[in-house]
Amino acid sequence: MQREILKAEQLYKRYGTTIAVNNVSFTVRAREIVGLLGPNGAGKTTTINMILGVLAPTRGTVSVNGLDIARHRSKVLSRTNFAAVYAPLPGNLTVTQNLHIYAMLYGIKDPRTRIDELIEQCDLKDIRTRKCGVLSSGEQTRVSLAKAFLNDPDLLLLDEPTASLDPSVANTIRTQLREFVTKRGCGVLWTSHNMHEVAAVCDRVLFLSHGKILLKGDPKTLPQEHGTANLEELFIKVAREPLSVEEGT
Repeated sequence: MQREILKAEQLYKRYGTTIAVNNVSFTVRAREIVGLLGPNGAGKTTTINMILGVLAPTRGTVSVNGLDIARHRSKVLSRTNFAAVYAPLPGNLTVTQNLHIYAMLYGIKDPRTRIDELIEQCDLKDIRTRKCGVLSSGEQTRVSLAKAFLNDPDLLLLDEPTASLDPSVANTIRTQLREFVTKRGCGVLWTSHNMHEVAAVCDRVLFLSHGKILLKGDPKTLPQEHGTANLEELFIKVAREPLSVEEGT
């Protein structure tokens, strides 16, 4: 069995009387892509923010490579990276300038060589001198993914990473991510509403609803186990009738 990269134990987050995440526990192992799925408001982004240390859980723990993020945040984040459509890079800086600043923040040795590698890998050659604020949403997504690869992270958190990409580019990015995961031995936590993509790229999935994990398993076999034709139908079932799904597990 591959080593554990990420371990979340009994994560619980309350805002006043609202419970956003309710005793969520899961792991992500090396060379594994785990899909964190659920409708809007299910608790996915709150969970990711607790893993990043942006939010402190009301209770529960997060560890990366065996290090508790509450006690070793700087060390954990040096081996972690993140990309999301709602977290664009500074728009007044060029692609290269943004990558250079993040390379310095992560303490990358020989940043110029590393940036050149990622410019090539993520097909950014034609836009490397353009300011990020004038890029299309798809171009901005590719730059964010290049930033996410910068420090060769052990844990990669991707929140809707291909949402703004056309199908051809999205497929290329998925292939690159799989190659990166296999080569580096890192773990990936991936959120998406594209169930075809999830079924193609994820090794395991976790279905969240109302802050709780209702279902988990192999995305290729889970739909049949719960009487649906595919992952998209199962997603809709979880979103519409979470209590009946939970009772059937």
